Amino acid sequence: MTADDPVLRAAARHAQELGQISGWNPSTARCVLDGLVTVLTDLPAGERVLLSEVRARPHRWVSRPRLVEVLTDLDLLHDDSAPAIRSWIDRVTGSFAPGYITPVRQWLLVLLDGDTRSRSRSASSIYVYFSCIRPFLDDWAAGYDHLREVTRSDIRAALGPLRGSRRATATSALRSLFGFARKRGLIFSNPTTGLKGRPADFSLLPMADEEIRAIEQLVDDLAGRVIIVLAAENAARTGAIRHLELDDLDMANRRITLAGLRQRLGDLSHRALRRWLRHRRTTWPHTNNPHVLISDKTAHGTGPISQQFVTLRMNHIGCTVDRIRKDRILHEALAARADPLHLSLVFGISHSTAVRYSAVAEHLLSDELAQAPNHDPV
Repeated sequence: MTADDPVLRAAARHAQELGQISGWNPSTARCVLDGLVTVLTDLPAGERVLLSEVRARPHRWVSRPRLVEVLTDLDLLHDDSAPAIRSWIDRVTGSFAPGYITPVRQWLLVLLDGDTRSRSRSASSIYVYFSCIRPFLDDWAAGYDHLREVTRSDIRAALGPLRGSRRATATSALRSLFGFARKRGLIFSNPTTGLKGRPADFSLLPMADEEIRAIEQLVDDLAGRVIIVLAAENAARTGAIRHLELDDLDMANRRITLAGLRQRLGDLSHRALRRWLRHRRTTWPHTNNPHVLISDKTAHGTGPISQQFVTLRMNHIGCTVDRIRKDRILHEALAARADPLHLSLVFGISHSTAVRYSAVAEHLLSDELAQAPNHDPV
């Protein structure tokens, strides 16, 4: 704490604050401070610590994850390690015939890193996409020397035995691969052009402007605001909101557990919950009810608020929790470039449900909804 180096002093203070917030025991905190001294002493001005040094230099009692957390928060860490997925890409594509290595490897790397027209995909999504089409690639390589020789008939034959979400995922992966290869000039024509996955469910459409304005003009009802922001930021269902307990909140680390799924607590939800919890403590200081949302009726017991409690507040704005929740998932699908696995991981929804949202997102991203029939929002 009294080091001459201002960077080391700042890192030590941040480690102390982080340890108090996260509940580190004294021994862990001391070891992290020792680790900071080891990696930051004599560090040139403007330089960052290499992750490989964090793994190698501090003594074995230092918690590397906590040391990395402190350095990352202060932008003092440079990750010089090669991600495992890059080694995996090199390994799985290295066994292909020459006419398949380049297009498949470059496609996987673009999925990993993104480019000017698409966002990067998660490692889990890349594994799933590749595993879906690996058998097809092996079969085609046995008969064709190059990916460019694959025809539309081959695509249909490969997809023919598949059903449900497996077919939808394989279709998305094939469209992605051949679309990429065609844009890069690695094949002459795209055999997946016009290939459709699962039809889009047009009941899953973005909220209308008047619905959004109605929510923004909601009266200052603290409980109602909590309900809305949890649906809007975390895609929480009504049941998950009603049964949310105080132990499910980690306000210091901005985490929340909804229906068993631990998620990040967004800024709107964090502010709304803080205001509600202050109101809750002031209004019912002696309640033993473990639930976050309580009322005059439930404050004297231990049960959750009723469905009517939620319905009355949502009727006031002419919307439903489910409508807001669907809008949140759809916007995430648009941001993630219609990646169903990403939606499953973020919101804990089934793969088939995630595929439904992804299908609508694909239509929206390709402007195909302009030709869709009129419909009534759900």
